[in-house]
Amino acid sequence: MSTNTEPVQSDATVASRPRPTWWVKLIAFAACLLTLWHVGASFLWIAPYSALREIPTQNVLASYMLPMFGQSWSVFAPEPINGDYHFNVRALIEKDGEETETGWVSATDVELSMIRYNLFPPRAGIQSSEVASNQMNAYNDLSGEQQAVAALDFDEDDWEDWMVRSFDKLEGDDNPDTTEYMAAEHLATAYATQVAYAIWGADAVVKVQYRVSRQNVVPFAQRNNPNAQRPDPTFATTGWRLPIEEKGQSREDFADVFRAQFERTQQ
Repeated sequence: MSTNTEPVQSDATVASRPRPTWWVKLIAFAACLLTLWHVGASFLWIAPYSALREIPTQNVLASYMLPMFGQSWSVFAPEPINGDYHFNVRALIEKDGEETETGWVSATDVELSMIRYNLFPPRAGIQSSEVASNQMNAYNDLSGEQQAVAALDFDEDDWEDWMVRSFDKLEGDDNPDTTEYMAAEHLATAYATQVAYAIWGADAVVKVQYRVSRQNVVPFAQRNNPNAQRPDPTFATTGWRLPIEEKGQSREDFADVFRAQFERTQQ
């Protein structure tokens, strides 16, 4: 014979329990909606493109997912990531009435030092790699004539318009549209400007130059060869540019983070 020793709650006890207030219910409801939106947006972003993406629209998805939640399947077959991108910056600076070219600084090495051995890596640790990847992909889509234009110095006022006109003067149907490249060029120059300002000071920088490179890993077929070496890097050759800044950028905030990390790497 068994007896139930658990206390039995009376109807009065159950009725006396406080019910959630309206604002607790509202917060819970909002949290559920946010969770559903995030899961749905992440699914649409990662999945292959379909008409479903146009329900919230591609622009809405991109503005929500990037830069904090961006992800892809590029770490898996059939085309896993197989190379490293580097973003280097140098500047022409004016000091005591004299202009001097600085040496190259690897913005990528500075940023990677933020996330190496860090259990909570900051998003700032991969910005230059993403900028470099975007720029080189757009650069590789250019024709040989267009790449030659990109290698020129555009260091006068309204240089982006000047660059577009230079592209437009090229003859031939084999020259693709340069709209995507100009967007990548603008972003890369704006990023190089912030790096240069952080290291050498905004008052000293006259113009900037960035250098993007990609180096593949050891080929899979040579993975067991102890003497195997990585292929030589490839470069997206670009010339000098006048500094540019986006509206809403804070050069002070960028410099506080980047310069402090740059100085640590120099120790």
